[in-house]
Amino acid sequence: MTGWQQHLPVLPILLPLVAGALLLFFSEPHHRRRGVIALAFTLAQLATAIVLLGMADGRLAAPWPDGIGVYALGNWAAPFGIVLVVDRLSAIMLTLTATLGLATLTYSLARWERGGSHYLPLFQFLLMGLNGAFLTGDLFNLFVFFEVMLAASYGLVLHGSGAARVKAGLHYIAVNLVASLLFLIAAALIYGVTGTLNMAELAQSASALDAGDRVLFEIAAVLLGIVFLIKAGAWPLNFWLPAAYGAAPPPVAGVFAILTKVGVYAVLRFATLLEDAGAPAPFGGAWLFYCGLATIAAGTLGVLAAQRLDRLAGHLVLVSSGTLLAAFGYTGTALTGPALYYLVSSVLGSGAFFLVVEMAERNRNPAADVLAISFEAFGLQDRHDSDHPGELTGVAIPAAMAFLGLTFVSCALLLTGLPPLSGFVGKFTLLAAAVGTPLTAPAPQLWLFVATLLLSGLAGVIALSRMGMRIFWDTRRPAPHLQWIEAAPVAALVLICVALAIWAGPAMLYFDATAQSLHQAGEYTHAVLPAPAGALP
Repeated sequence: MTGWQQHLPVLPILLPLVAGALLLFFSEPHHRRRGVIALAFTLAQLATAIVLLGMADGRLAAPWPDGIGVYALGNWAAPFGIVLVVDRLSAIMLTLTATLGLATLTYSLARWERGGSHYLPLFQFLLMGLNGAFLTGDLFNLFVFFEVMLAASYGLVLHGSGAARVKAGLHYIAVNLVASLLFLIAAALIYGVTGTLNMAELAQSASALDAGDRVLFEIAAVLLGIVFLIKAGAWPLNFWLPAAYGAAPPPVAGVFAILTKVGVYAVLRFATLLEDAGAPAPFGGAWLFYCGLATIAAGTLGVLAAQRLDRLAGHLVLVSSGTLLAAFGYTGTALTGPALYYLVSSVLGSGAFFLVVEMAERNRNPAADVLAISFEAFGLQDRHDSDHPGELTGVAIPAAMAFLGLTFVSCALLLTGLPPLSGFVGKFTLLAAAVGTPLTAPAPQLWLFVATLLLSGLAGVIALSRMGMRIFWDTRRPAPHLQWIEAAPVAALVLICVALAIWAGPAMLYFDATAQSLHQAGEYTHAVLPAPAGALP
């Protein structure tokens, strides 16, 4: 591996860190310059993630054993040093983060980043925390990157003004501060009984614990599982999510679509690493499966009861998280690959939907009034006025209602699992994998999973049809004023989902290979930990 290639795994952390620090040197009025810097660094993150995606699959030259790359910070090997680990799963999540981040950042430049202070630096630090959480190889640095991600999200969720936003934001902050405290307690307990926080070594140490230490380890695992399930929006720990996501600025809510999947990722990572050591609840057994079903049920009831599109979008995020938790907790490993495909599709669809919601309800959404108050409070000028035509926001697109109608229907198809887009492929492959392996799972589990997925999709169709008729059949409402810089990111996210459906075969091969490598935890352990002295190669 050449010199520049060996440092690629650290770039997804360094690039947003440098970008966020650099943006702090430019004052708020320099919108165009700040926007160019933020876009350039986010594009670089996307390019890096795509290269790592190819390297993890062996498509690009990379001497990584079993497709797993390990980057030792300071050249200190694990378990004593801090390591970043790139495998297929982390590369998928990095690419998904950069794609969604680029789309929502572009949308923000139309006007939303001017509604408060330090939006763009906070956005970059959020990406840094997300990327670090997907790359880190030890539990303590997972906590560190969680906190970086959360600290940035606190500022973003409160970006702008308004009583509803402040109330929902404070609830969001309080819940996550409690989760952070539980994370620290769990990490301390795990270190106390195993003597390590390195994930690979933890998988080895857990199987060698005596009875007393095993009890403490399982208590720590329960606390850690609660933290991850709070992040994932699992029932009954998800009461805060619809209000927080609905009150956040639309591009912030769009990028927040992947925040719940950080918790899902952490659950999957620890469940597979601890599989051979007898993973305790909630990482092992049927507990996670039924937690996922309960989350789907709660999200479905919220979808049917929602009277506002932004709250409806938040409940659909809960349904997607519940689907993933149920799939990962399902008996056997056949659903892991299809669930990863569904994860990518649902995140892209949810991100696009939050942006469509704001555009569709712009003429009566109080967010416009809130934004105007923010502009006045910060001494900024709204660039939509006649004195600054087209600055930053570009030119208004024709046939705005036709575009909104098409993207709304596309997002509805994606999030409910109807053909022909990738949402249907994801749900169909999940159901096919479940029905195709009847001998590995109890019959009640199988039919509960099938019925819950079908009913949640039906509820989504009913709710979205009702909301769509309310918006698009109201002839008294004037067409909203849309800009190309707003429409292009939404169109790009939808087109990626179209491409994901067209090339579902190659995509599923990658996801199945990812699932196979995840359930062979020994490959991860051997790649991260150095071989003992005198061991045969």
